[in-house]
Amino acid sequence: MTIECQREAKRRPWGRQGDQGRMEAHALAAAVVAGDRRALARAITRVESARADHRVEAVALVAAARTAATALGRQALRIGLSGTPGVGKSTFIEAFGMMLVGLGLRVAVLAVDPSSARSGGSILGDKTRMDRLAREPAAFIRPSPSQAQMGGVARRTREAVALCEAAGFDVVLIETVGVGQSETVVAELCDVFVLLLAPAGGDELQGVKRGIMEMADMIFVNKADGDLKHAAMRTMADYAGALRLLRRRPQDPDGFPKAICVSALEEAGIEQGWDEIQALTAWRRENGHFEARRAAQARHWFAEEVRQGLLAVLGREPARGSMAAFGKQVEAGDLSPEQAAADMLALLGRGG
Repeated sequence: MTIECQREAKRRPWGRQGDQGRMEAHALAAAVVAGDRRALARAITRVESARADHRVEAVALVAAARTAATALGRQALRIGLSGTPGVGKSTFIEAFGMMLVGLGLRVAVLAVDPSSARSGGSILGDKTRMDRLAREPAAFIRPSPSQAQMGGVARRTREAVALCEAAGFDVVLIETVGVGQSETVVAELCDVFVLLLAPAGGDELQGVKRGIMEMADMIFVNKADGDLKHAAMRTMADYAGALRLLRRRPQDPDGFPKAICVSALEEAGIEQGWDEIQALTAWRRENGHFEARRAAQARHWFAEEVRQGLLAVLGREPARGSMAAFGKQVEAGDLSPEQAAADMLALLGRGG
């Protein structure tokens, strides 16, 4: 191949290898839309890959899947579920998922596990915890590592949601890692955001704290059974009072957000929770808030992709050597972190 041909191949967005990757992506998308569960698993693996060539194929894959889903009128209800570790998220999701399957719905669960800050590894044990739901033909469970992504979700969870929607699932449940008060990214992924709380987990003051509390559409106080039933009722009353102090958002009907008691162990309150979610979703659809929320989320993730892309630029040449050089100067005390950052940004602004 001549030098000019090599330059032309680099200028083309796909090239020979890229054309083949695009064809494979479209074939995989067709298999996902046809309901092939193995194809769905492979597709999610592809979008989660950090390889540059896989990223190009993943973009084509998700685009093809979304186009097919739109043509077929497939739109899943996306429900985000968050809560502190030990609140019973996996137990609740299994009980909730089994109830939905019993209603004739197809359910996909995208469970995000925290990744180790040292090794980068994750346990990914959610299928073990949800053994009944994992055996259901109408259910699909996919654990994914957070990979140091902030906010309790994996970076590519939104694309995985789109693939599950294209595969024909009626409800997609997004389980986050155990998160804190300020972790609200999951609210940008779902149509309804449910926060799970444990009995005796706080009072009215805790309930009016800004952050995850004001992002939640529903609050479920789990473990409302046995000796904890009375404490759960008290916690629900505390948070219900706190929610009334928060200004009602324009996309909420009267009475929302609201708190209810549930027991994943006894499967009590699960159907009531589903009824409340459906009522909220129906009201938002009728008043134009449902599609508006999805449009705002799409814009948010566009900006997020740009930010992540800029960070990726810092990890490649020509910025790689400059970052290392500035880092050594900061480490030696010759430059302050703020000045080094300003110099690095100025260097990037001049084209590297």
